[in-house]
Amino acid sequence: MDAAVRGYWVMAWFGLLANVAALPIIGWVAFTDQALQTANISLAFSLAWPAAIVGIVASAGLLAERRWGVIVAIVALSMALAGSLPYGIVRLVLHATDLVLDPQALGGFSLVMFVLNLLALLYWCRPVHRQGGRL
Repeated sequence: MDAAVRGYWVMAWFGLLANVAALPIIGWVAFTDQALQTANISLAFSLAWPAAIVGIVASAGLLAERRWGVIVAIVALSMALAGSLPYGIVRLVLHATDLVLDPQALGGFSLVMFVLNLLALLYWCRPVHRQGGRL
């Protein structure tokens, strides 16, 4: 793998820092929001925390310049996409029913995270990341 690929180190370090920061943020959202607390806790335990942990492992692999880091990064980003889009849509739809106090902020943040994760997924799916390098 050619670590001189444009943006490789920035994306690897940003992924590590973002995933480490995501762990307490996920817990804070899951346990403080009273409107959908059961759904938030189940989503946190079943998808959000595992995706963040897989993202940390992927970032470690990328920083060590291992080819498997790219594959694990694709898996972690796919897991994050699987949770962020449906969650954001549900939160925005709940605004129409006034069941929650501020669903637009959390729903909008979730949709922004979906777009950022999608862009990162497109970056790591480029063929240049799967050529050459150490195993």
